[in-house]
Amino acid sequence: MANRTGRAGSRARSAVLAALVSVLCAGTACAQTLPDTLVRVYQNNPQLNAERARLRATDENVPQALSGYRPQVSAGLSAGVQGVKNLFPDGTTQSATLHPWMAGVTITQPLFNGFKTANSVRQAEFQVRSGREALRNVEQTVFVTAVTAHMNIVADQALVEAQRSNVGVLQEILTSSRRSYDAGQVTPTDVAQAEARLARGQADLNAAEVTLAVDQATYTQVVGMAPGRLAAAEPADRWLPRTREEALGVGRREHPTIVAAMYDVDAAQAAVKIAEAALYPTISAQGSASRSVDTDTTLGTARTDQASVIGQATVPIYDGGLAASQVRQSKETLGQVRIVLDQVRVQTEAAMVTAWVQNEGAKTAIRAGEAEVRASGIALAGVRREQVAGQRTVLDVLNAQQEQTNARVRLIQAQRDRVIASYTLLAALGRFDHRRLELKTPDYEPQTHYHQVRDAWHGLRTPDGR
Repeated sequence: MANRTGRAGSRARSAVLAALVSVLCAGTACAQTLPDTLVRVYQNNPQLNAERARLRATDENVPQALSGYRPQVSAGLSAGVQGVKNLFPDGTTQSATLHPWMAGVTITQPLFNGFKTANSVRQAEFQVRSGREALRNVEQTVFVTAVTAHMNIVADQALVEAQRSNVGVLQEILTSSRRSYDAGQVTPTDVAQAEARLARGQADLNAAEVTLAVDQATYTQVVGMAPGRLAAAEPADRWLPRTREEALGVGRREHPTIVAAMYDVDAAQAAVKIAEAALYPTISAQGSASRSVDTDTTLGTARTDQASVIGQATVPIYDGGLAASQVRQSKETLGQVRIVLDQVRVQTEAAMVTAWVQNEGAKTAIRAGEAEVRASGIALAGVRREQVAGQRTVLDVLNAQQEQTNARVRLIQAQRDRVIASYTLLAALGRFDHRRLELKTPDYEPQTHYHQVRDAWHGLRTPDGR
């Protein structure tokens, strides 16, 4: 019975809390969370949308390469007026005014081009895969920028409140010092010290408000809309590996920069095969049909109909060294792309280690900041009691108040740095994307546009890719 009563009471409290939250959200705008910010960035960020458009343009390389398998069809039509005058050996002449016209259709089907088309398709598909990884990397970069912008405003708002509270306390200290001075308990020096600290506190408050305004403008630029009330965010620890070695392994496998560079190597290898295709023979078949009217200047034929099917083979013998140079050039490019892959791996691993160390350092800074705030709060309370007992001066209280404010500022900054560092590490591992974070937004699927255009034989309409 007691358990049922407890559960009923818990459900009742939950219902009351839910109703209270609903009322509060109806009356005022609910605080915008970090996932809300990321959703808006995912949907509206111009840099991300531009990269999606670039990838859609890259998708078109595949149907362009596939066109090498398909027949080429052309039609021709000509018409005009032609005057003819023929002189025969016996001295007689023949004159006529002709209205010639000709219409024809030609179909050319490539049969073999040294595997150039097949390798061009492979190269285009590798370029698309590389482009998708580049898009994923841009998404990560934009998300880290959004996290930084979001947390900067959260921290700035907290810093403004901390400095405003500090100014209020300093104002109270100055008022108390002036009363004590009127009562003959303190000297003019104590009042001047309180006035100086108040002026400094007001300057710090103004600086915090300026920083907040600047960061709000940056947020608007990144997110595409002005910030409202922003809620603090938790670090991304639940998506992070537990050890540095595990993190390095994840990054080597999954970071989009490394994966994109690997696809670039594959595309460069296909480029070598494409260049070598110029050394192979080419074979094609051509069919044509045409009709000519009034084109015979001897005036012996009024109309000619023609149809033909021709097979054509071309064997390259010597082109002045052009193809050989292009093969050598593509091989050097392949070597360069492989070196870039090694360089990308080294740079990415260095970035992962840096991000890991910074994240661990941010954890330590949080613990130190919390301990400093607790200790400085205790110290401030003790100095105030001792000042009332005549054992401390106004300057001692001012110093303790300044230390407490500085400790709060450092803790706020450490909390901001902790969240940013955790998401930066998540991006350094290649795992900062909307799916892993389970953002409540429709997915942009690059494959959709790819399949819309891959097998398109004609059409000028641009698919939206959604």
